[in-house]
Amino acid sequence: MPIPIVNSIASWFLKKRIHQMELFIKYPNEVQEELLHQLISKAKDTEIGKQYDFKSIANYQEFKERVPIFEYEEFEPLIERSRRGENNIFWPSTIKWFAKSSGTTNAKSKFIPVSTESLEDCHYAASKDLLCLYLNNNPNSKLFTGKGLRLGGSKELYKENGTVFGDLSAILIDNMPIWATLSSTPNNEISLMSDFEAKMNAVVNKTVNENVTSLAGVPSWMLVLLNNVMETTGKTNLLEIWPNLEVYFHGGVSFEPYQNQYKKIIPSTDFKYFEIYNASEGFFAAQDQNDSKDLLLMLDYGIFYEFIDMATYGSKNEKVIPLSEVEEGKNYAVVITTNAGLWRYKIGDTVRFTSTKPYRIKVTGRTKHHINVFGEELIIENAEKALNEVSQLHHCEIIDYTAGPIFMEDNEKGAHEWIIEFKTPPENIHAFAENLDLKLQSLNSDYEAKRKNNVTLNMLKLHQAKSKLFYNWSKKHDKLGGQHKIPRLSNTRDYLEELLEINRGL
Repeated sequence: MPIPIVNSIASWFLKKRIHQMELFIKYPNEVQEELLHQLISKAKDTEIGKQYDFKSIANYQEFKERVPIFEYEEFEPLIERSRRGENNIFWPSTIKWFAKSSGTTNAKSKFIPVSTESLEDCHYAASKDLLCLYLNNNPNSKLFTGKGLRLGGSKELYKENGTVFGDLSAILIDNMPIWATLSSTPNNEISLMSDFEAKMNAVVNKTVNENVTSLAGVPSWMLVLLNNVMETTGKTNLLEIWPNLEVYFHGGVSFEPYQNQYKKIIPSTDFKYFEIYNASEGFFAAQDQNDSKDLLLMLDYGIFYEFIDMATYGSKNEKVIPLSEVEEGKNYAVVITTNAGLWRYKIGDTVRFTSTKPYRIKVTGRTKHHINVFGEELIIENAEKALNEVSQLHHCEIIDYTAGPIFMEDNEKGAHEWIIEFKTPPENIHAFAENLDLKLQSLNSDYEAKRKNNVTLNMLKLHQAKSKLFYNWSKKHDKLGGQHKIPRLSNTRDYLEELLEINRGL
């Protein structure tokens, strides 16, 4: 079928959606207010709806005053009951699926409810919207003449008490509508393989002879796959394998560390990169312009947004505001109410608004220090607990530490690099490092997945700091005393590089 006809048919289906987007762009606050009323009305007879008397809530102010802010630990008892098969607790429709994601202070993993409504009206709606936005920006695209290569960090779906839990990408692939299945490669059987190395080989063998026009997946995992594709075929760049490749839809971790590597293997100035912002809790935003890294906040996916200015986050002056009150340039923690029954839920992400007409954002990080360069989402609680237990095992004491990423270079895997100052050092620093790596894997399922068989991450690299390293760093930066301390975990190497340099000079 000629390309103009394919695009005309696609445009016909997608044109209606463009008009709907224009509606929430023009009337964002009205769309959000109406959505909140719909969510409250739908859940009024649930257990949580009765507890906070949803039937009598008439406006946002009453909703805000009556319903508390939840973190996962506070919501977990309700989620656990739902996972055991109880219904109508926080959402009226049956919750069958739970997306397993990185752990919290009290648990190795979180289990985020995924309803039929969130699958259809959020995650799958977003997939269609991505195509819609891309085609709207690139009318001469050949996207629909080939297939999209998808790669998620999916694991098996584990059935438990009549409910199912697994990686979000596994849930999405397992329930994928026919239009998405037909336009994707590899098939579901390969995509859902639990052994990553075996899956990688299967994906390569299945896709090298396909007409792949787009890529979709987390940058770190995708880079491993693409390097395998080139190694298997003996080609020096991807365009020799897939000449019609034109766009990469990416999200999950920061793309910045990987930009140069992708440009090396896709040497085309016409190739497009489109960023998305999604999570187990929902799909939030997508790049809507070819040459901008700003993301359009999607306001009609069944998610009601609130925000907390990070300048007041966690303090007695903490203030939660609706979308209508956000300001450009400020850093906010994201709070969501969703069509899967999460109510005023802190997702732990921070964003900065680059525009309020329309509402566009950039993802700025997490509310807590972490490392999430490779999708491992290592949080401070994981690090503290691991260090505490391993220190007891090795009869040593720690003064201070920091850790950051070792970015992937060419075909090299990534890793985490640590520098620790000991008061009483371990007798065997190498054994300490090995035990620390194993303990982190036991505490964090995503780090464990990336470390398995060194697929994405090699074992951590550990440096023993010389005496007073952190003191000297603090003194140099006028941060001695009080609450000043170096960030324990960071997504960049800025602190790490400086500390290593000071350490070499001590």
